[in-house]
Amino acid sequence: MRGAPKVQPEIVCLLSLESVVPKDHPIRQIKKDVDAILRDMNSLFTEMYAQRGRPSIPPERLLKAKVLMALYTVRSEHLFIEQLQYNLLFRWFLDMDLSEPVFDNSTFSKNQERFLKHGTVDLFFAKVVELARDRGWVSDEHFTVDGTLIEAWASLKSFAPKENPPAPSDDDPGNPTVDFKGQKRSNATHQSTTDPEARLYRKGAGKEAKLCFAAHALMENRHGLCVNLTVRDAIAQTEPEVAREQLAAHRERHDATPRTVAADKNYHTKQFVGTCREQGIAPHVAQIKGRKTEGLDGRTVRSRGYQMSQRVRKRIEEIFGWMKTIGGLRKSRYRGVARTEMCTQMVGAAYNLLRMARLGMSPPGLSALS
Repeated sequence: MRGAPKVQPEIVCLLSLESVVPKDHPIRQIKKDVDAILRDMNSLFTEMYAQRGRPSIPPERLLKAKVLMALYTVRSEHLFIEQLQYNLLFRWFLDMDLSEPVFDNSTFSKNQERFLKHGTVDLFFAKVVELARDRGWVSDEHFTVDGTLIEAWASLKSFAPKENPPAPSDDDPGNPTVDFKGQKRSNATHQSTTDPEARLYRKGAGKEAKLCFAAHALMENRHGLCVNLTVRDAIAQTEPEVAREQLAAHRERHDATPRTVAADKNYHTKQFVGTCREQGIAPHVAQIKGRKTEGLDGRTVRSRGYQMSQRVRKRIEEIFGWMKTIGGLRKSRYRGVARTEMCTQMVGAAYNLLRMARLGMSPPGLSALS
């Protein structure tokens, strides 16, 4: 029998936001974890704001909104505020009832400097990793390092000479016609007028050059969680140099030295392998054919641990893949290294929270990476 739509909807409807979220949905565990972390950050939030004046939008709500944007691929704050008008799950996650008006999307940009000044997102990411450590999902033994490129929010048209930039060739000031064919352009002589901190970089031979930033990750191998995430100038520091800094920061923060670190061929350098050996870390680095490096010989390559590290290290690409597709980090929405790093750490924290929720829902013995 064919059903007919209701012409007159119910005038009064009693609805609990708690009832619209499925009982076995991972978002429930994510909300519990985020609320616990934000309660632990209460002293920082008190320090960030003045004691007098008009009450602001709670910083807890802004950070939780950023988590939702990463989890549900919301491409902008403006679109998130639009969806918050009618998305019941979003309101439930932010502890907003149906009658509470939404805040303006400019609130996010107004709090950018405050979050940067106090290192709020960096602390939030660290608290997520600390929570994973407390649950036994992060060890201090086996890790993987790798890097990826994040495209800057700037076009190649904006990459102009630092001195004597050419005049526009037409009457369109917003998007002028630019012809740079045949010109030699480099980071030494040119920079982007849209984002001066972005660098022109080519990933490899045969690849096109793009304005971008470099993101570097340190992954714990047993459960595939990201324990360190930084964004740097794509030219100023190489991937092995940043990896050494990340390993040193991890050792200092947790007073523990990793046993092994896996990496691809880009890390097969004398400096990186030598630094790992000096610190008592076994460098499980993919070898470049024909390159001989002291500290990375046949005894290391033939070991069972090396073979396992080389297999597991590919999991770090899953982190980058999720962050770029689901988290929206294929192209930065912000200008500059600092703001791009803050966004990257927020997306990385959301990935870890989702991974932890799924680990908690997995049957015993199936949660660890095999």
